[in-house]
Amino acid sequence: MGIAVNLVTYLIDIMHLPSSTSANGVTDFMGTSFLLCLLGGFLADSFLGRYRTIAIFAIIQTLGTGTLALATKLPQLRPPPCHASASHICKPANGFQMGILYTALYLIALGTGGLKSSVSGFGTDQFDEKDEKEKSQMAYFFNRFFFFISIGTLMAVTVLVYLQDEVSRSWAYGICSVSMFIAILIFFTGTKRYRYKKSSGSPIVQIFQVIVAAINKRKMELPYNVELLYEDTPVATRIQHTDKFQFLDKAAIVGEGDFERNVVSGPNPWKLCSVTRVEEVKMMVGLLPIWATTIIFWTTYAQMITFSVEQASTMERSIGSFQIPAGSLTFFFVAAILITLALYDRLIMPFWKKWKGKPGFSNLQRIAIGLVMSTLGMAVAAVVEKRRLSVARATGVTTATLPITVFLLIPQFFLVGAGEAFIYTGQLDFFITQSPKGMKTMSTGLFLTTLSLGFFVSSFLVSVVKNVTGNNNGHGWLADNINHGRLDCFYGLLAVLGIINFVLFLVCAVWYKPREPKPALQMEPIVNGSSAEDKC
Repeated sequence: MGIAVNLVTYLIDIMHLPSSTSANGVTDFMGTSFLLCLLGGFLADSFLGRYRTIAIFAIIQTLGTGTLALATKLPQLRPPPCHASASHICKPANGFQMGILYTALYLIALGTGGLKSSVSGFGTDQFDEKDEKEKSQMAYFFNRFFFFISIGTLMAVTVLVYLQDEVSRSWAYGICSVSMFIAILIFFTGTKRYRYKKSSGSPIVQIFQVIVAAINKRKMELPYNVELLYEDTPVATRIQHTDKFQFLDKAAIVGEGDFERNVVSGPNPWKLCSVTRVEEVKMMVGLLPIWATTIIFWTTYAQMITFSVEQASTMERSIGSFQIPAGSLTFFFVAAILITLALYDRLIMPFWKKWKGKPGFSNLQRIAIGLVMSTLGMAVAAVVEKRRLSVARATGVTTATLPITVFLLIPQFFLVGAGEAFIYTGQLDFFITQSPKGMKTMSTGLFLTTLSLGFFVSSFLVSVVKNVTGNNNGHGWLADNINHGRLDCFYGLLAVLGIINFVLFLVCAVWYKPREPKPALQMEPIVNGSSAEDKC
């Protein structure tokens, strides 16, 4: 979090990159971090196990932060300092300098993906769910786990960002690297005391087996009686056949050659799958419409750590003699999550239970609330940016610090932050409770890809808007200097896209029929408001 939230100012002020390029650099970095959670999960489930995955990728992340500290320390790895003006354009970083920086960032992204895919799961491996005492202790583990994540997030957006701006980025990143190294040593001290669970295979492979088998049998006719479809799952754990996505049922048609001679362990799973296995895949496919309509929220979220931080860097940020670092404005984002979770837990849930007889909003209702609040956040952001631009034009677009308070940005941070509190817990609840028992890790990974794709969609949208509205002078909606641009129009575009997406979400939510009611996961006091790190 401490790296991502203040990275856009480094790319603009130190590496002398254009505003839109810098924003895309941050969102691509964050998106890759989340996308690599799938790789980490696959390796942990199929080959390495969680312990080895954590150890290997923690070392990779430490190397990445160390390389980043080096890249920000050596003057040869950044362009000469200068102050841009209307008559003077600063020399941007060259290919070698950007190559070293991106090597460091993507080592961190790789380490983050591997770590986040396994660390919480490895923690739960230490408890025996069949033991009632240990099962109750697991709840305390999660509370403490997320508590320390919350502390880390707050430290990142305050102390670490302050060190980057006021002391030295290399010192700040060096502290991160040393802290990671110490954490790895502590992790290794418990090696003999940990409990280890054997890898059971990746659900991704199981899904592809059903798809391949169905494609290979696409010309075969389904039997008139579903009882004729192949099923070898024990009765107690079977999933009843449904009529949705009937094409996938063909994977359970028994065909000639499906059972190989002299093989007693069962059919080749790439040729024949059980009804239960097919139904598990159907359940995962059924999640996709809701999955797709939550991506736009994380595109909105991406603006909070890119353009909103850039806005803050141009505004009056002083409290007496102390100047707030632009990146630390995300503190209000984290605060919004804490406040929202507390209000939901102490006020909304008791009221809702008394009025409706249910322990809080359903997962889809929470997702809907999050989408609405993020859309409102972008609408408010557009209004505030319009005001900031009017001040910039009145005082001169080259003015370093505009005479307008940075605290006008608080409403957009609060709205999107509160929205994340709802949508994150709603998504996590939805993807865990509505997925097959054997694919919980896979469904969590599916949820995390919405974050990844949200960042990549942000990069794509920025590039399209830059090309469509830009001109030879570097102006347009997303100008190289935001005082020359129309960031308010870009925020307005995101608000319109949010409205369209919300309508599509409502259609998908009405279409979706849960298999059976399950106890909902309620909102925990989690502070992962602004961080990709907090969500794996």
